[in-house]
Amino acid sequence: MSEVRTTFRLKPGGPAPDMTLPDFNGAVHLLRDLKGPRGTLIAFVCNHCPYVIHLAKEMADFAEEIRAKGVNTVAISSNDVENYPQDSPQKMKEFAAEYGWGFPYLYDEAQEVALAYGAACTPDFFLFDGEGKLFYTGQFDDTRPNSGTPHGKDLSEAVERMIHGDTPPATIYPSSGCNIKWKAGVKPDWWDSGNNDESRLSGHGS
Repeated sequence: MSEVRTTFRLKPGGPAPDMTLPDFNGAVHLLRDLKGPRGTLIAFVCNHCPYVIHLAKEMADFAEEIRAKGVNTVAISSNDVENYPQDSPQKMKEFAAEYGWGFPYLYDEAQEVALAYGAACTPDFFLFDGEGKLFYTGQFDDTRPNSGTPHGKDLSEAVERMIHGDTPPATIYPSSGCNIKWKAGVKPDWWDSGNNDESRLSGHGS
């Protein structure tokens, strides 16, 4: 498996890029309607990535826990389904049902939302506060496929700090996983210019 990491292109305190996306049933969702009163977790994922599958059940439980605290969860698949049909909306529906995802799972067919967020890997997490400002981008926890049982410690700490009006964690580690499968002509310019090198992680942990 080739492992790609968070780019940190969306800066702390910046606004959540707007979105209007359909779910796997075709129902359209607006960002303003998806937000939680105390925050919103946006996760870029896909169905076939081992890194997402590794966390999928724990993500379902985690989303329920933070929803009770006023933080909503939204998942987005931005992969090219022509070349990766296992990530199609129908497969998204099956995946959500298999892992008990009770939160919206949206389809970014044009990949414009992934580009706006600077998303690079699956999973890639973006936690916004109640005012829609970025509070945390980083890993769910320190486990990976075939290496530990998911527990969500890193993201859980970030949520707790956010809802209690604290500062973000002092050390933030990048999420990592499979790369987003870009369509021809859509792959961003920054993708081939060291978007995952160590220099981009300065100030965000290592």
